[in-house]
Amino acid sequence: MSDKRVYLYDSTLRDGQQTQGVDFSAADKTAIAKALDELSIDYIEGGWPGANPTDDAFFANPPKLKNSKLTAFGMTRRAGRSASNDPGLTSLAQNAPIVCMVGKSWDFQVTEALGIELDENLAMISDSIAHLKTKVSEVMFDAEHFFDGYKANRDYALAAIKSAYEAGARWVVLCDTNGGTLPDEIFDIVTDVCRQIPGSHVGIHCHNDTENAVANSLAAVRAGARQVQGTLNGLGERCGNANLISIIPTLMLKMGYDVGISHDQLTHLRRISHILDERLNREPLRQAAYVGDSAFAHKGGLHVSAVEKNPTCYEHIEPHLVGNQRHILVSDQAGRSNILARFREIGVEVDPKSEAVGKLVETVKRREFDGYAYDGAEASFELLARKAMGELDRYFRVTSFRVIDERRWVDEQDEQVITMSEATVKVVVGDDQFMSVAEGNGPVNALDAALRKVLLTVPEYRDAVEQIELIDYKVRIITRGDGTRAVTRVMIESRDAEGNNWATVGVSTNIIEASYNALRDSITYKLFKSGVRSQHA
Repeated sequence: MSDKRVYLYDSTLRDGQQTQGVDFSAADKTAIAKALDELSIDYIEGGWPGANPTDDAFFANPPKLKNSKLTAFGMTRRAGRSASNDPGLTSLAQNAPIVCMVGKSWDFQVTEALGIELDENLAMISDSIAHLKTKVSEVMFDAEHFFDGYKANRDYALAAIKSAYEAGARWVVLCDTNGGTLPDEIFDIVTDVCRQIPGSHVGIHCHNDTENAVANSLAAVRAGARQVQGTLNGLGERCGNANLISIIPTLMLKMGYDVGISHDQLTHLRRISHILDERLNREPLRQAAYVGDSAFAHKGGLHVSAVEKNPTCYEHIEPHLVGNQRHILVSDQAGRSNILARFREIGVEVDPKSEAVGKLVETVKRREFDGYAYDGAEASFELLARKAMGELDRYFRVTSFRVIDERRWVDEQDEQVITMSEATVKVVVGDDQFMSVAEGNGPVNALDAALRKVLLTVPEYRDAVEQIELIDYKVRIITRGDGTRAVTRVMIESRDAEGNNWATVGVSTNIIEASYNALRDSITYKLFKSGVRSQHA
């Protein structure tokens, strides 16, 4: 292994889910895993099998990864039980080809939290690693509270990780679990560890309780560690984990390390960061390093004058390297290059000087000002782009729709409630006009059912429409201080029978209209991608 190769391990799907207010669905986990795979992260930790229904559902139908390796997380065998007879280890071996196990490396935790003898803990580590080595292709050991343990009892902390390494662990990961260690301490301790265990087998896992998780991770790499664990956007319990979105470009562009990511893939960094934010239904942090809207924003006066002459005056890297763009806030000229890059991604060949490209840039800017977000809704962007290029005909036209919600209380105590939603749609397909009525579990489901009722009668559309399954629906208020009159953004994720996922977006002051816009795009996208010929509605 080259000394300049650093391996990346993402724990967003487990550590990130421990963030206050974050609750991933299995669909969320699958989408995030695919984004990480697109970036070629070496290891993707899917979760802890058996810990909760969401992780069980994810591992029951894991995503097909092209570039990354799926990892299952768990713990060493229980005290007083053999490794071969431990149900937790059995579950780990059945769910993923690679396993990462956590165990104690601080003597205080062993005696206080586990209440067992120190030697028994070392046996638990080595037994578990040796057993799983015969069941899966690769085993890692997360040494919990390693740095606190090292400072309290160096010999025992080192004995714990040596037990894992000598039993066959591919990686021994040093965890700053409480997040209180500082960069100079990290460097010194990791340097010592790498004298005992080759750095090619040493990893680092930092929490951000002193705002040093990224700095600590980089210090560990400087000291010899060759695996870095972290999460997208620094998600994690308490103050979060080390932020891979900051670590990746720093290792590549500043420190000259190879992290298995190409420079072309690095240009997707901002988009992938924003995909996670859309999944969490929250606004991206404007001040985020590398990928935030303000990361390369310049406002008036001396800075703008200098940047217009040479951006290096006030920018530490070129924005496009991480998929971002420069913003001159008093005279914004950005946008065209990003639009052209997105065209290339979806396979649309255009003349960069085309008037249609300029109009599309303005359209996207205007729509994003109105509240649309295309970073997490690539299907809606592709439809917008292909329509601008004259490559998309209209498959159907809804001339009107009406949705009725009825809620009835059927007892005097107001405890028995009947809620019913009914939608009526009028649709034009080719030269034919249709009207359909359907009931549903809520207004959006009713609207979807009524629209499908029409489209399923069109022979050319039937097969594609039958495949569409709505798997996620998110609503976000995108204006402030306007109460119930606020503008809302609806994101819909859909899936077809082949397992293809796509996301669409709709925006309106009316939540049903916003939902319809996203729903219309979802159906249109599937028809287009299936090669269905438009009936020229």
